[in-house]
Amino acid sequence: MRYSGIGGQAVMEGIMMKNEEKYAIAVRKPDHEIEIKVEQYRGVVKNQALRKLPIVRGVLGFIESLYLGMSTLMYSASFFEDEEDPAAKMKAKKAEQEKKPEKEKKPEKTESTGKEKKPEKTESTEKEKKPGNAESTENKKEESGKNTDALWMGGTVAFSLIAAFALFFALPYFLSGFFRKFTDSQMLVALLEGLIRLAIFLGYIALISLMPDIRRVFMYHGAEHKCINCIEHGMELNVENVRKSSRQHKRCGTSFLLIVMLISIVFFMFIQTESRILRLVLRLLLIPVIAGVSYEFIRLAGRYDNWFVNLLSKPGLWMQRMTTKEPDDEMIEVGIASVEAVFDWKSWQKEA
Repeated sequence: MRYSGIGGQAVMEGIMMKNEEKYAIAVRKPDHEIEIKVEQYRGVVKNQALRKLPIVRGVLGFIESLYLGMSTLMYSASFFEDEEDPAAKMKAKKAEQEKKPEKEKKPEKTESTGKEKKPEKTESTEKEKKPGNAESTENKKEESGKNTDALWMGGTVAFSLIAAFALFFALPYFLSGFFRKFTDSQMLVALLEGLIRLAIFLGYIALISLMPDIRRVFMYHGAEHKCINCIEHGMELNVENVRKSSRQHKRCGTSFLLIVMLISIVFFMFIQTESRILRLVLRLLLIPVIAGVSYEFIRLAGRYDNWFVNLLSKPGLWMQRMTTKEPDDEMIEVGIASVEAVFDWKSWQKEA
C-alpha cells in the first residue's frame, strides 16, 4: 500500500475528492447524469511555514475541512431542492417565462384598424435600453449572493462547532457531576466523563444511520474509501476493482473523531481544579490541542503500514463499519469521476 495524499468526503448523492489545493465534487443528479465541479481551495491561512507546524496544521486542517465539507454538502443539496419542492419548481418556471424577450411575444392589434399596435414606451423599458444597466444589476446581485452565502456558511460552521461542543463536551461534563457524590477522585470522574462522551457519540451515529438519506450518504462514504483503497493498492480504477476493495481506511474522518474522544479522556484526567467553571473553560481551551494531536495520529497512520500503527488504528476501522456502507455501481462511478477530476492515478501508479 502506498500513500496517495488524496482524501474526500461523501455529500448528498455524491462525493468530494481533494488533492492538495484542488478539489472536485461529483454529484449524481435526479436525471442520473453526473455533474462534476472542480475548484481550488487554498485555505484560510496562506503562511506555508505555519501550515507545516505539527499540532497547528491539525487545528487549521480541522477548521478548513469543516468549512469545505459544509460548503460542498450545501452545493450537492442544491441539485435536489426543486425536486423536493414542486411549488418552487413552478415558481421558477413562471419566472423563466416572464423573462422571455419582447420580440418573442406576438404584437397586439388595435380593434379599429387591425394593424399591429406599437408597444408603449415606459420608464422601465427605457431603462432596459440603457447600455450596461442590466449587466451592472446582475453583477450587484451576484456579489450580494456571494456575500450572503459567505455569511450563511460562516454562521453554519460556527453553529456546528457550538452544537458539537455542547453535545459531546459540555453535556458529558455535567452528567459526570453525578458521580462526584460517590468519589473524590478527579481522574476517575474524568474517565467516567470520557465514557459518557463516547456513549453519546456512538448513540448519535447509530441513530442518524437509521435515516434513509443518511444511509445513502454512508454508502457514498463507502464508495469514497473503496476508490482510494483501490488506487493505493496499485489496482486499476474501475468499477470491478473498486467493488472488491475495502470500505475502511485509516485516514478517515470517523477515525479522527473517535481519536479525539479517546485522547480527550487522557487530557481531561490531568485537569485538577475545584472550580467547575474553570474545569469547563479549560476543556474548551484544550479542544484545539486535542484536535491537533488527533490529526497527527491520523496522518501517521495514513503514511505507515506496520503492525503497531495498524493495531492503534483498529478502533477507528471498527467504527467505520457504522459510518460506511457497501455502495452500488452508480455510486462507485461517481467516486471514480471525482477522483479522476483531481488526481492522475495512472501516472502516480507508474511512478511507484
